[in-house]
Amino acid sequence: MKIALTIAGSDSGGGAGIQADLKTFHQFGCFGTSAIVALTAQNTRGVRGVHEVPTDFIALQLQALADDLPPAALKTGMLASAAIVETVTDAIQRHDWGPLVADPVMISSSGDRLLRADAEREIRTRLLPLAALVTPNLDEAALLTRREVRSVAQMEDAGRALLQLGAEAALVKGGHGTEDDVTDVLVTNEGIVRYRHPRLRTRSTHGTGCTVSAAVTAGFAQGQLLAQAVRDALEFTTRAIEHAPGLGGGHGPLDHTVAVHVGA
Repeated sequence: MKIALTIAGSDSGGGAGIQADLKTFHQFGCFGTSAIVALTAQNTRGVRGVHEVPTDFIALQLQALADDLPPAALKTGMLASAAIVETVTDAIQRHDWGPLVADPVMISSSGDRLLRADAEREIRTRLLPLAALVTPNLDEAALLTRREVRSVAQMEDAGRALLQLGAEAALVKGGHGTEDDVTDVLVTNEGIVRYRHPRLRTRSTHGTGCTVSAAVTAGFAQGQLLAQAVRDALEFTTRAIEHAPGLGGGHGPLDHTVAVHVGA
């Protein structure tokens, strides 16, 4: 069994962050490990507080995994601060871990800020150059590239800009748009692939970005190439939204128990 590692924040509501990642790894047949960099007090309605884990303890978690359970692939999620980004990237480089999926979690589904402004530069300069894939939504792509990102053409331009910042590939997700169809854009040095599907009119979208990036990470861990890993991840996430259990009074969680259709 392949090991997939998530380095991210914990979601007390269970729908996103470490919890969503581990559920997704399990569904894709990977053994999930984790390094928790922040605790959040949140539910489907919003984030009530964030408690950052001291960086020396984050480093200790990562060293423990390196010594005994090194990952075949890994992802980052919410990294909260510049100091945490530095600690995590130092460990990834020291242990020569990869491939890395960087999910630049900056804003929650409920609109709460999850990344300090001082960390944005560290994400650009330290994390993106290590990433086999970066997976921003429209708002995150705009923050990272410092440009408007709404249309498909702008998504493609943002993806190219993210490659210039050092990422090997960029998946710019269109779920925060308003069109009847959702278009996700995968940009690589070889070209552009667009994934289009009807928009699901639902409030059960909490943790979608975490789920997509975790599913791609699991695909990488099991040796999948980028295009197939992305396709399987998007297909799994769409069905997890379709079968969402309708929990909570805000942006509800997905159903991570839906079957995985690898290579569908």
